[in-house]
Amino acid sequence: MRLEAMAITMPEVADHPNRVPFEGVLTVVDEASTRPPSGARGHRVILTRDAARAALPSLLGMAVDYAPKWDGHDARAKCGIITEADVIGNQLRVRGYLFGRDFPEVVQQLRQNESGHMGMSYELADAHVADMRADVWTLTRATFTGAAILLREKAAYRDTSFHLSVGRCRSSIPARAGMGARVAAHSARRFEQQSFGQIHRRKEA
Repeated sequence: MRLEAMAITMPEVADHPNRVPFEGVLTVVDEASTRPPSGARGHRVILTRDAARAALPSLLGMAVDYAPKWDGHDARAKCGIITEADVIGNQLRVRGYLFGRDFPEVVQQLRQNESGHMGMSYELADAHVADMRADVWTLTRATFTGAAILLREKAAYRDTSFHLSVGRCRSSIPARAGMGARVAAHSARRFEQQSFGQIHRRKEA
């Protein structure tokens, strides 16, 4: 099993009233999405492992959002933050905190929801597609701009998950050498389900 990981160092604050820890599977790598994400022009997509690894720094500190019906994204309803991201096997796993004091109704609904019903959906900007003529688009580079919590059945990737954690998020974990490369910030065009921002065709050498 291969492990790639990055995290933001967070100070420990016992019983913080506005930190409700969560964890989830944001997406899978090197596998085609179950159905086309919004913004992909009807194509299923594959996020490569290398692209996911390179984009991990851009994911840390990004917000998680939700829509009232848990069926898409609302970038202005930012209810939490991602503090840790791991690529473990074929899963891109995330941990972070919901702002429980600010969004008590969100935490209550998530606690009442049956286990296994919730999933996640990423938001991307400046996604590069290897071959836009292909039936399944392969993303070779992208910048994460956030994520959404939504019903698993509404996510483009069936094998995502989300649940509130028991206990606290880890404050920090070691990052592999070479994974601290800077990722430039890009403005993201938001889509209802998954955002690809401006899509680029890979330039041939």
